[in-house]
Amino acid sequence: MIFSEDDPPPRPKKLLVPPPLDLLGVEELGAYIGELQGEIARVEQAIGAKRAHKDAAAAFFRTK
Repeated sequence: MIFSEDDPPPRPKKLLVPPPLDLLGVEELGAYIGELQGEIARVEQAIGAKRAHKDAAAAFFRTK
């Protein structure tokens, strides 16, 4: 399949590939939870920034 330079790159079907949990020990699972919580916080921050940007644009173009 050929893509134009103007087209966004195709998104992967699955963003995270979880490891097989049965191969991890208790400490490794705890560390994995910490990594996931950090990623959740990063995504929530990105969502907040995108919402703020959207709200600012909506306020700018709102007719009075």
